[in-house]
Amino acid sequence: MEYLKEEEEAAEPVSPTGQYLNSEALSLCVLGVLESGVPITTDDSQVESLVKDVFLPTNPRFSSIMVEDKNGEKLWKKVEVKIQDHIKIPIFPSGMSPETYDKYRDDYISNIAMEKFPKTKPLWEIHIIKYPTSSNNAAGTVIFKLHHSIGDGFSLVGALLSCLQRADNPSLPLTFPSAPLRLRRDSTNSNCTGCFKNVSKLLSVVSNTVSDFSSSVMKSSFLEDDRSPIRSGDSGIEFRPIATATTTFYLDQIKQIKTTVGATVNDVVAGIILLGTRLYMKEMRHDSTKTNSTVLVLFNTREFRSYVPVKDMVKSDAKTPWGNYFAFLHVPIPKLTDNGNSKLSNNYNPLEFVRKARKIINAKKSSLGAYFTGRLLQILKKLRGPEAAARYIHGTIEKSSMAITNMVGPVEQVALANHPVVGIYFVVAGAPQSLSVTVISYMRKLRVVVVAEKGFIDAHKLKSCIENAHQMISEAAFNNN
Repeated sequence: MEYLKEEEEAAEPVSPTGQYLNSEALSLCVLGVLESGVPITTDDSQVESLVKDVFLPTNPRFSSIMVEDKNGEKLWKKVEVKIQDHIKIPIFPSGMSPETYDKYRDDYISNIAMEKFPKTKPLWEIHIIKYPTSSNNAAGTVIFKLHHSIGDGFSLVGALLSCLQRADNPSLPLTFPSAPLRLRRDSTNSNCTGCFKNVSKLLSVVSNTVSDFSSSVMKSSFLEDDRSPIRSGDSGIEFRPIATATTTFYLDQIKQIKTTVGATVNDVVAGIILLGTRLYMKEMRHDSTKTNSTVLVLFNTREFRSYVPVKDMVKSDAKTPWGNYFAFLHVPIPKLTDNGNSKLSNNYNPLEFVRKARKIINAKKSSLGAYFTGRLLQILKKLRGPEAAARYIHGTIEKSSMAITNMVGPVEQVALANHPVVGIYFVVAGAPQSLSVTVISYMRKLRVVVVAEKGFIDAHKLKSCIENAHQMISEAAFNNN
């Protein structure tokens, strides 16, 4: 008994969000996909050595399982890792075309996305596909499957980056797209005009907070989006197969649109995805252009958002901490209407979709709705336990139509164990939604991934509609100059 007590005291508590994301009501995982430019020739012993010496040391979570103490609180408990149990190398038929292997890979991703992690092992797996695929002319694929309770996308991508090196010069650090600095006004030069602006801003924050928090509670409790070509509205979607489709945009083109509209890169990407989604809905069912549909836009809530070494992220006083630090904004998807016209006419300016997305997202960000939602989850956990809070989050996701989440990747090409990586993307699986879209930058390109309920949404057609939306917005931005 004394030994068990000491072992329990040595274990580290699981964060509240970590408990919500690995519960009976909700279980999410992240699949990080690395496409290799050369055939993967490493044998099992080399892979195990790489995992032991490079991957496992990045964070104690990769050597821990989630357990419960006598009070029902969840803890991270260190265990001995049998690396060979976490490495999966599938066997496909030999001698087939890369396009055929595309389907094998996509089906494989769908299958492993549905599989639950065993509770007796650390919550990660590495899958190595030693077959060529047509996307980026990849000669092989490595998939890191990680449970979301270990950390959010920012943390998990940070861990993966710790295993990678620059392909051109491993001794040099990775660099990332820089965000512009926001200039602050000099408070010593404040005047009455400034005071009025501050009061107006405060009133706007209060108004947006009340609106966002109340609408969030209603949407999580009883209001739900209309059924549409992107939302089946069925229960148990999280247990169904997924279909994926990817496309690539050049970051420089996105920045040109950003400059024209006076928006951010994220605003432009959101506008392209939302316009493409509405185009798909219109093509599948014309009257769905007017449905009430909501997208959950996920964002990082850390004060400092630049990547740092994982060893610094796990420190107790880390300014960029490890864990799950994210929130989501309920953003209504703009409708394909222009003065009552449900068709995109020649007079319709696709840039308005970007402007609308920017206006809505900015209003959502200038509120404390996410903060109060977090406080509500804490109250639910305290009064009714973590499962009640997890059910609340499940309801929030289930009653919306789709989710968008994006990550920043390195500017330079990276390599994994001397295998140059020609493409990176990620998939979030296990959410009770028919549709999500993930975005990551890499080598000055944006990889956009459609993750759809298989058999209900045509992922490749939706991807084509997003490409069409990108073309429309790009042409409108060019003609506007």
